[in-house]
Amino acid sequence: MARVTILMATRDPGPELRDQLESLAAQTHRDWLLIVGDDSRTDAAHNVLAEFARSHDVQIVRGPRISAGGNFLSLLQGIDSAQQDFLAFCDQDDVWLPDRLARGIAALGEGEAALYCSRTWVCNADLEDQHLSVRHTRPPSFRNALVQNIAAGNTILLNPAGAELAISAARELQVAPRHDWWLYQLFTGCGARVIYDAKPTVLYRQHGGNAEGANVKIRAKLSRLGRMLSGDWRCWIDDQCAALTASAHRFTPENQAIFDRFKRMREAAFSTRLKEFARLRLYRQSRATTLALWIGAVFRRI
Repeated sequence: MARVTILMATRDPGPELRDQLESLAAQTHRDWLLIVGDDSRTDAAHNVLAEFARSHDVQIVRGPRISAGGNFLSLLQGIDSAQQDFLAFCDQDDVWLPDRLARGIAALGEGEAALYCSRTWVCNADLEDQHLSVRHTRPPSFRNALVQNIAAGNTILLNPAGAELAISAARELQVAPRHDWWLYQLFTGCGARVIYDAKPTVLYRQHGGNAEGANVKIRAKLSRLGRMLSGDWRCWIDDQCAALTASAHRFTPENQAIFDRFKRMREAAFSTRLKEFARLRLYRQSRATTLALWIGAVFRRI
């Protein structure tokens, strides 16, 4: 049976942590190790995790106290790149469906580097009012990854070769980007397989403490558009580009060229920017959000 290392980032979790741990224990795939980076200001999370560790394979390390993404990247950097485990990412407040690991392992196999991700059941803090996350119908690619993340971090699973790629690339980083978006960009940039599963594998809680929201309701989408126009989105892409630059030597020649053109396009004057943007053929997963990309290009917000 394949071994899975599960990386969890915690910061002052509430009672939802116990639900998440119970869902790990209920996985149909039982051969796993949980490594937790704890950024908490109190011992509450450590006590819950220590209790869980009495009957399960758990390691607890001190987190870097930068951000959730920084915590996950710190965990990645601390793993032996030669390890042969599958690698999963776990939020502190979700609930995994019982086949979360088994389904991903079956889809990935143990060949060339590959990343698995899936839809989620988006729900409230009580795990009620469940509805499916948006289904992405356009293929995963680097042209998509540069401007959109379709790999929800709480559903990502890497096969052993993919884990080696992620660990090695994480050690090249000087900044801490959004780790799940970075992984999607890294894998597509390197020409690795990205498997998007339309079947959900996680109950994704939405509550006041979410580091990132599911972005599925109209209000959330309008808020995201407002943040793009205000310049926040451009700052996010700045961070992602800085991180990707450190590992761009790993990209396929075609994607290295796309990345270089993308960076030049972002800084170009108006007419040149729009011409190069059109030539790059970047896309998001819907027509409406791809149109928003054009608006971003016009106003230099990407």
